[in-house]
Amino acid sequence: FSEYEAEQPPFPDTPESKHRSVSLEAGILQPFHMERFNSGPAADTVAQQSLAVPQAAPLPEPPDPKTCSAGEYLEHFIFPVLLPGMAELLHRAKKEKCLERKRTKFIACDFLTEWLYNKNPKRKDESFTEFFAIPFVKEWLKDHPRPPIPLSLRLSEEAASVVIQSFWRGYRVRCDSEIQELRRWQKQLREAKNITKIVEDFWAKQEAKGKCMK
Repeated sequence: FSEYEAEQPPFPDTPESKHRSVSLEAGILQPFHMERFNSGPAADTVAQQSLAVPQAAPLPEPPDPKTCSAGEYLEHFIFPVLLPGMAELLHRAKKEKCLERKRTKFIACDFLTEWLYNKNPKRKDESFTEFFAIPFVKEWLKDHPRPPIPLSLRLSEEAASVVIQSFWRGYRVRCDSEIQELRRWQKQLREAKNITKIVEDFWAKQEAKGKCMK
């Protein structure tokens, strides 16, 4: 830097320390001309080498499933198939709002069984099969029937809102004084004419007619 400073013209009315600092900054902040470094085939070779993407190493061959350890079997044969199914399971659980409610109709084991059955490479060209149409599921449910799913879980939010609103409207109507009076009058009429006994006698006669025809 001393030789470079000696060649620079003096600055009038500027102390030497400022002169040196300004000259050094000027030398550092000079524009960087890329064409000096990008010219010639050597530069192209260096750029290509710096931008070259390393080739991926070849995947190791899977071990023999009959002789490998349990960890290797899980890593090479179970997880590559199971993990994508678990990811789809989480997406469906979020869609069914399982993380927002305590009870839902969504059964995770059923969904995963259906997904794995339809993603089986042996069924590549076959159509989609629902859970309850899978052969081994049908056989299992013959001996182990499930209880029916409650209506509250089978209804959608729109259908449930319609049921609740209709019940509330009916309740408000039944609370009206005129409607209550009408219902009391209907009850007294049924008791006075003994509608229950009339219906029982009617069905008794119908049964007797059926026996006579036999």
